[in-house]
Amino acid sequence: MRAEVRKKDSSQEYETAERCHITEIANDSGDELLSIARARVDVGVTTAWHRLHDTGERYIIVSGAGLVEVEGIEATAVGPGDVVRIPPGKAQRIANTGDRQLIFYAVCTPPFTEQAYINLETGE
Repeated sequence: MRAEVRKKDSSQEYETAERCHITEIANDSGDELLSIARARVDVGVTTAWHRLHDTGERYIIVSGAGLVEVEGIEATAVGPGDVVRIPPGKAQRIANTGDRQLIFYAVCTPPFTEQAYINLETGE
């Protein structure tokens, strides 16, 4: 890992086929151990059922209200300050159940790659 300060750049946000908006905060050679992304889910939207192959993920809820579903545990309401741990290979999705944007950070180990993502709704 190298020492640095990475400034937030909201202009880099993009919409995914998973039905959420992502801003990559740190997913580069500066830290080979993990990646961090800011995720934003619109009101009334549920992300696609998906899993990450060989990649663990943690959601850190910043604002809004949601219902998270992770294979092997009961669906659980989440809000600011909650942390969701998702082991590699577990099916997952999150729904925005509130009246404003659901925002959370997704921390992945090892760093997220497109090759790790498996959309369980489309098989891609």
